[in-house]
Amino acid sequence: MHASFDTVGSIAILPQNLKRNEAKIIAKKLLEQHKSILTVLHKSGRVKGRLRKPELTFMAGKRTFETIHKESNCMIKVNLKECFFSPRLSNDRLDIARQVKKGEKILVMFSGVAPLPLVIAKNSKPSVIYAVELNKAATKYAKENIKLNKLDNIIIIQGDAKKAIQNFKKKKIKFDRIVMPRPQLKEDFLKEAFSVAKKGAIINFHDFLQEREINQSIANILKKAKQSKRKVKILRWKKAGDIGPYKYRIRIDFVVL
Repeated sequence: MHASFDTVGSIAILPQNLKRNEAKIIAKKLLEQHKSILTVLHKSGRVKGRLRKPELTFMAGKRTFETIHKESNCMIKVNLKECFFSPRLSNDRLDIARQVKKGEKILVMFSGVAPLPLVIAKNSKPSVIYAVELNKAATKYAKENIKLNKLDNIIIIQGDAKKAIQNFKKKKIKFDRIVMPRPQLKEDFLKEAFSVAKKGAIINFHDFLQEREINQSIANILKKAKQSKRKVKILRWKKAGDIGPYKYRIRIDFVVL
């Protein structure tokens, strides 16, 4: 019996479409066939709420939800029960890191356990990265990950993105790049991003769309820019991952003129 699965460190995650009995059988086979896999979990529901906590059920192996994942010269410690983390976004993270120019001041919103800040800091030369995350558990792991990777140019801020941006505005902090690996929220946070974007800033904005809806998302960016009295130029868009039948995580890169 074969099933696709994600691997995070030493943990394999089986997809939601498997029945529990099937998942049990496959879990045992995975442990036998892959020496690097020590734990098998089953995705038993969707990622829920503003804290983006995944619904995962232990299936076989070592009973843990914590692991260290290696990606793009980084070690990323994560508790998969408490924090959202997707290994499928590794190419997207590295692609953004490769865009970064030396000395950029960067804001990463919804930063989780800090995979994006880590990959950027390890693979390019920003001056500083501010990483904002609501989930307290994810923030704890983010701080551990900075120590684990011996980095000193990432500042972790636990709290709501809107409040964090209000503080940046008070302190007159503006950014050369704003990365928005946004969860599936109704709010797009573009107004907030425009308020702390320098002239010439690049915004890497994630949206969840069917391919035919991309023009609507671009139109929304242009509309929000106009409302914020900013002008933008769309640079490119690309698929950053599948999230369902014909639905994708799309990244739209644009410059604030």
